[in-house]
This record gives sequence, structure tokens and C-alpha cells, in this order.
Amino acid sequence: MDGRGEYSEIMTQTLGIIGGSGLYALEGLEAVEEVQVETPFGEPSDAVLRGRLGETTLLFLPRHGRGHRVAPHRINYRANVFALKALGAQQVVSVSAVGSLREELHPGDFVLVDQFIDRTRSRASTFFDDFGIVAHVGFGHPVDAALQGALAQAARGVGLEPKLGGTYVCMEGPQFSTLAESQLYRSWGAHVIGMTNLPEAKLAREAELPYATVAMVTDYDCWHQSEEAVTVEAVIAVLQANVEHARKLIGALLPRLPNPAQSPASSALKDAILTAPDSIDADTRKALAPLLGRYLPA
Repeated sequence: MDGRGEYSEIMTQTLGIIGGSGLYALEGLEAVEEVQVETPFGEPSDAVLRGRLGETTLLFLPRHGRGHRVAPHRINYRANVFALKALGAQQVVSVSAVGSLREELHPGDFVLVDQFIDRTRSRASTFFDDFGIVAHVGFGHPVDAALQGALAQAARGVGLEPKLGGTYVCMEGPQFSTLAESQLYRSWGAHVIGMTNLPEAKLAREAELPYATVAMVTDYDCWHQSEEAVTVEAVIAVLQANVEHARKLIGALLPRLPNPAQSPASSALKDAILTAPDSIDADTRKALAPLLGRYLPA
């Protein structure tokens, strides 16, 4: 691994894509099938679309469901991430609409964030509470550096100039920010604001999935003096242009995918489980086998 965190490549991979507002399908997949996944946490937002592009298997899940039926605070994040892991995802790219908190980040820009601030209130953020297991995974660097770097290269390869790095504030929603909140987040030095990447990124870490975000700027939240306050209509107008760029970016990413096995995230649970193994019963081990099977065989 070099200073940019880029890992050696492997020939075939399974990549999970979580699509945000406006991205409800991927085109050009071969051998496509819809997979309904049952999880210990209930149903995911929608069926997972599984298909191939070249040597890569893609698992696509629209986090709001097709038709945008699920609000950010009602998304079953645990079921979504668990479903991707159970189907063999080795790393996850999140495509998300965001508001800009900085003058230099304009609607239409792409930001490859590397940090998060959690302002959510009512979302389950671990897989293990319901099963009497305590695990403390490291989360100091929530975005995988190699995957982020590959996304940057892919973006430039399709004519985009993404902002590399930045802090994403994840708010509860579904309402947009107050002016006071927007100004507060700016004073913290945050770059963009959205409603969906947490606890998604935390759960990806518990699932030992390298994770990176493609944040598509749609508006200036409500802080900007010379711009109108954010509206759904304005967001949709920008999204329609951005989504096509996102599809091209994903295609360009595939030949550049890093080896997930060399990511620090791939062993996040190794020393994180504090609960004594003999306290974890066979039913729990079976239910959570996609997460715990490496360490606690059923």
C-alpha cells in the first residue's frame, strides 16, 4: 500500500452500489436478476439488482426504493447493508445527493468525502444490539482511501473534476435545515450535508466492507445569501444531469477497483468483539453468519 492508500488489484470482484435520490437503476448490466433478500433486520429498501459488467458483479440497491418510497429516517440501513454483504459484496460505493456548505462547491459538482459528522437521532447504528453482542469497530477513517482514490481516477476519466476530501454532515431529515443549523455546520468546517450516509457507513464498517461516497451537489442548503433556499424542484433538476455522470463514473471505476482484502476495513471486527464467544449462541451465529462467520463459526 502506498501513501495514497491504493492497494493491488484483483481480477474479479463483487461491488455493492447504493443508489441515492435519482439513481434507481443501472443500465448495461448483463445476466441481470432481481434478488429478494431476507435479513434478521427485516426487508431492505428494495430487491437487489444483480448483474455483471465485464469481470465485475454488481449488486445495486436503491436506498429509497424504486419510486422513492422510503424517507431517509425510515430507511432500513441494517437490512440494506446486510443484504449486500450476504450476497457477496466486497466493498460498497454510496451515490448520494447533498447540499453544499461551501461557496466553492457548486450545484452539479461531485465531492468524494472522507469524513462524517453524525447529526441523526433515531437510527439503529449497529448490527449487534438485538443479539446481546458488544463490538467496537474503529471508525476514525470511515472512507476507504484506496476506493476513494479509484473513484477520483474514474471521475477524471469521464471528464469530471471531483473535490477530493471533505466532511459530510448527516442530518436526520426529512425536513431541510434551518438557517441557524446550516450556519452552524459551516462554522464547523463541514463541506456538504445529506440525510443518508449514516449509519450506512458505520454499518459497512461493521460488515467489514470498504466504503466510499460519491456526493453529488444539488443545492446550497439554505445558508447562501444570493441563492434561493433549497427546494425539491431545484434538487431534481440538478439530479437529472448528475445521475448520468454517476452512471458513467461507475463504469469507469470497475477496471480500477482496488483489492478489498488489503483494506483495513476488511478486518474491522477481528479485535472488536468484546462479548465472550461462549456467550454467543448457535442461533445468533447462524443469523449473523455473513458478519461473524470468519470469527465465530455456526
